[in-house]
Order: sequence, then C-alpha cells, then structure tokens
Amino acid sequence: MGSEQPADEAARPPIAARVPSRRTLHGVTLQDDYAWMRDHEAPALLEYLAAERAYYQARTGHLADLAGLLEAEAAARTPRGDEDSAAWPLGGYLYRHRTPAGAEHGRLVRSRPGGAGEELLLDEDALAAETGFVDVGVQEPSPDGSLLAWSADTTGAELYTLRVRDLRTGRDLDESVAPTAPGVAWSADSQHLFYLVPDSLHRAHQVWRHRVGTDPADDVLVHAEGDARFELDLHTSRSGALVVITSASRDTTEVRLVPADRPEQASTVVDARRRGVEYRVDHGDPDQLYAVTDDGAPEFHLVRAAPAPGPPERWATLPTPPGRLLSCDVFEGHLLLGLRRDGAPLLAVADRDGGAVREIAARPVAGTIRVDHAESYDAGWVVVAEESLVEPPVWSALDLDTGERRELRRKEVPGYRPEAYRTERRHAPAADGTLVPVTLAHHRDTPLDGSAPCLLYGYGAYEACSDPEFDVSLPSLLDRGVVYAIAHVRGGGEGGRRWWQEGRLRRKPTTFDDFVAVADWLAGDAAGSEPIVDGSRIVSRGLSAGGLLQGAVYSRAPQRWRAVVAEVPFVDCVNSMLDPGIPLTVNEWDEWGDPRDPDDFACLLGYSPYDNPPPGERPALLVTGAVHDPRVLVHEPAKWVARLRATDTAGSTVLLRAELAAGAHTGPSGRFAHLAYESEVQAFVLDAMGLA
Repeated sequence: MGSEQPADEAARPPIAARVPSRRTLHGVTLQDDYAWMRDHEAPALLEYLAAERAYYQARTGHLADLAGLLEAEAAARTPRGDEDSAAWPLGGYLYRHRTPAGAEHGRLVRSRPGGAGEELLLDEDALAAETGFVDVGVQEPSPDGSLLAWSADTTGAELYTLRVRDLRTGRDLDESVAPTAPGVAWSADSQHLFYLVPDSLHRAHQVWRHRVGTDPADDVLVHAEGDARFELDLHTSRSGALVVITSASRDTTEVRLVPADRPEQASTVVDARRRGVEYRVDHGDPDQLYAVTDDGAPEFHLVRAAPAPGPPERWATLPTPPGRLLSCDVFEGHLLLGLRRDGAPLLAVADRDGGAVREIAARPVAGTIRVDHAESYDAGWVVVAEESLVEPPVWSALDLDTGERRELRRKEVPGYRPEAYRTERRHAPAADGTLVPVTLAHHRDTPLDGSAPCLLYGYGAYEACSDPEFDVSLPSLLDRGVVYAIAHVRGGGEGGRRWWQEGRLRRKPTTFDDFVAVADWLAGDAAGSEPIVDGSRIVSRGLSAGGLLQGAVYSRAPQRWRAVVAEVPFVDCVNSMLDPGIPLTVNEWDEWGDPRDPDDFACLLGYSPYDNPPPGERPALLVTGAVHDPRVLVHEPAKWVARLRATDTAGSTVLLRAELAAGAHTGPSGRFAHLAYESEVQAFVLDAMGLA
C-alpha cells in the first residue's frame, strides 16, 4: 500500500541495533530492544537518526519536483509585500505585527493613533539569524510604555532567555535571565518584572521578581510549586491591578494574587486547591474578581467575589449562557465570554452582572471565531478573528457596547478564490451511537460521491479543539481533487468538558474508535451511510497527541488507511509514563493514566503503538521527530520506527523524517521554511493516493 520504491533506488532502510532489555510490571514482562535510544547523547542514536534522515531523502527523492511545485504554489499565495496584522490598542499606542516582504519571521511595531511615526520594537528575523529558528515566548510592554520584556528560544527546546529592552533607546538592558518559560507580569510602576522559571523537566515551577536595572542574581523567589503534577501560569490582570499566578494540573487549579502596586507584598491564595475543581480569574474595578469554574457546574459557570481570601461560599453565581464556558475577560464596563456550543466556538458580550448578553457567532460556514487581542481594559473594543478551512482570516474590531463588528483587515491571499471551494460540518455515528462532528473541505468540482481521495486529520486530547483554520498550503490538495476532513473526536474539547472526559484516562480508546468510525462513515462502510470519499484512498494525519492517535489507528485498523502521517508522535506510552525523568510525564498522569496502577497499565499497554505493531501488510507510514523537541522526545518516534522495521513481514514503507538541527515540536519557525516542510508531507500524501 502507498508509495512504491522506485526501481533504481538502491537505498536500504537503516537497521537499529537491538540491545535486549526487560521490565516486569503487574506480572507482565515487556521486552524493549531499543531502550538504549533514551540516551540522547549516545553517538549511536545520532548516527541512527542521521541514517534515517538520509534514507528518507533517498526514498522520497522522486517526489522532489512535486514537493517543489507544491511549495511554489503555497508561496504564490503568500503576499509579496509587507504583511501587517490588525492593530490592537494598549496604553495609548497601537501595536501590530509586520512580516516584511520575503522575510521568514515578523516584527513587533507600534505607533500613536493618528501619528506619522512608527517604532520597531522587536525583529524576529534578527533573533533567528544564527540558527534559522526563533520562537518568541513573551513580548510584553511595561505599563508606562517605556520598556519591553521579551524572551526567545532559538533551538526549539522551549527554553527562553528573558531580556528587557529600553524602548526609548532601542537597546536591551544589561541584565538577562535564562532559562525562563513564557509568562511575565509587570508591576504598576514598571519597575518590577515577575517571570517564570522551568525546572529540569521544562515545567514552569517558580515565579521570580526582578527589579529593572539590577543584577538578576538579586532577584527574589515569589512562589515555588512543589507538586510536580502542577505547573505555573503568570500574567497581569487586564485591569493592571493584580499579578495573577495560577497553579494548574489537568483538572485542578489554585490562584495566587500579588497587588501590582505593591509588588514586594507576599502573594495570597484566592481559594485553596481542591482536587477536581478548576477556576481561573480576571479582575475588574470596583475591586471584584470574576472566575470561570467547574465547582458545582460540570461545563463551568461564572462567579464573582471580592479578592480577599475566604470560603468558596463567598462566590456569587452570575448568569451563564448555555454551553461550555471557557473564559471570561473583564473590561471596564463589560464581560467578554468565550464559549462552545454544538461543537462550535462562540463569543458573548455581557454587562458586569452577566446580563444583557449578546452572542457573536462565526460568520463563515463551518468556521471559527476567536479573540485575537484584548489587552486594553478601557478601549471599549477588542480584535476578533474569523476564518474557515476555505475562508482566509478576517480581523474585526468588536464593539463591546453594541456587539457590532467593524472589519479591520482581511488576509491577503494572492490568486486565491474562496468561491471555488466548499466547506461544511456533518456528523458521523461512533460505535456507541454518539455523533462525532466532521468538518469537510473540497473543491467545488470535486463530488462527494465516494470517488475522491481523502486526507483525514485528528487530535483528540487535553480538551483541545481542532477548530478549522485557513492554510495557504491546503488549496494545493483541494485543487488536485482531495477531500480534507477533520474528525473532532472525543478526548478533545469540541463537545465541551464531557467530550474530553469520555476520551481520557481509561476511556482513551474511545478517541481511536471515534476516528476509525469517522473514516468508515466517510467510506460508506458504516451502517446506513453512503460513501462520501473513496474508502481505499484515505490517508490519516495527526501531530503529537494526534500522532499517538495515528499510531493507535495504524495498529488497530491497518487496512483502513492508504497511508498514515504521524508527526512527532507520542507512541511509547507505557515506558514514557513510567519515566518521571521525562518532561511532562508526572503532570500527564491525569491525562493518560499512571502505569504503576494495574488498570491504567492495562489500558496504556492495550493501545501503546510501540507495544502493538500490527500484523501483516501495513499502510505506508511517514513519521517525524526532532532532536530538540522537549514535548515528544526524539527517541519515541525512533524506537517505534525501529520496532516496526523489526516486526515487518510484508515489506511495508516506513519513513522517519528526523530533524537534526534547530527545530520545534511543530516544525520549522519561518513561514517559508514551514511551507517547504508542508510540501514534503503533501507530496507523500499525494503519492500514496496515486496523485503524484
């Protein structure tokens, strides 16, 4: 199945060394011949990854022209001139991001409303000059507008160096702090900066306070989170009155506050953590806290109280629109609520008592709406973005008084005609009868009659939502007759908190069953369904936890797929969840389970792709990994590929695209570099479909 090796291609797949290792747990002995790959400094691992990359290049060499064509098509849809974001107000300035013509990365600039001049605050291309990669963690102006706190990672390891730039001179101050994690908060007088520090496992576990102009060695520890299941989030309330420190596990939170005008005061706890209770706060004048919480409300509701600590009973419940309440942003005279209802995102504007609600839904068919910028407490408007799989983003100013939207900017996509494409949302029945939302996109000339190939995408974890977003690379697939589909499977958050609960921990297999059920429904193989796509040409794709999804369905239903693309996949589930020395393990037990528990172990072992290679013929498989990835360490995809090769009896295609240089969990950072990466994946997909 999938792409065939060209007759003149002499490359042979690398064979990883096998070093027997055994572990017995709950009466089960696990054989792991590739445990040695856990040592990322071992020369043998780096040699193996380099050999895999060379093999990948050799096996896909015949697709170079197609990949180059796809890249050129996507690049042609990229504006040739400077590209500006919509501007947002903050502290008497208008800020915007600008990507210069031909540049890989953007710049942060600002101007005075109605003014002629413009200031360049941060140039990401300059930051990426040495490695070609940059990820900006924070870029936060001080309340008086004279300073910029900014941090950057230039390897993909998600370890950031924090600096302070004097915007009056354009120069960075002498002090810098590394490593840090994204998240800062300014004091009201712009003289103190709170920041996050990660531990050795990349968990943000400490908040420190720095006085501008002093040696960081004199910085003060404000709070340390000792429970490894929790990590810290840090920001200033929109009112500017409070520094908000949130300790969060997968289903429990605890918030601490520091008055921004008294930054040296000790933090106080809003409500002590209670297992299984989440709350997140924002602040408004007069001195009131608003919280979104699931205390007594499984899909969350809105409550209000004074910031002073006290019993939970002090919170007053406010009216809450139906659906899953995600967020509450507090403004001078309004509340802006983020919701999900019927599988789709929704915004609502209310008064400060939760009344006079005006709902704002996405305008595009099967589209999404989100708040892009809402930094200013008293501006009276925020920037919202709307888009779909076939409609490029439109940014609008949402008037909080009227609920009206005034268009600010429409993404320029040269040569693209949205009217040539169609998108819609349908529902596929899962094995238990639950209807799973499916978002479809296709060219208007591509019939949905069972004749077209399909690329099916899925994620399904952490209550995260795979909301439709426009991608300049996607039309190249749709123009070639491919139907693109997103399966909004359980484990994600499309259906609210319940949707997540039904696809996590020991119910995780529901995620995989939903995905296969969607594919069967698309193919017309489900009871009572008619074919929408060609069931013999379905390629599946997913990244990270979505890569686990691909690994699981690759093993559970190998004959369903023409090919599978598993990007940075979490596939060595049992071994990783048994290793507290790996980033994210301890605070992920609440998502996947702890294999020290026999029932969790049985569930994990039952679906772990590394422990369940499929028998017989397998679909073509493309796997990716990155040596600097701190989320899914590179040994996971490498071990999986090695075991698949060792257990293959049918000459199946297995390719590992290992990123050996700077690169992140989600791939290259530059916009053109990412187009090049995407074109390689698309070429593999089209080749598998017989469309190369």
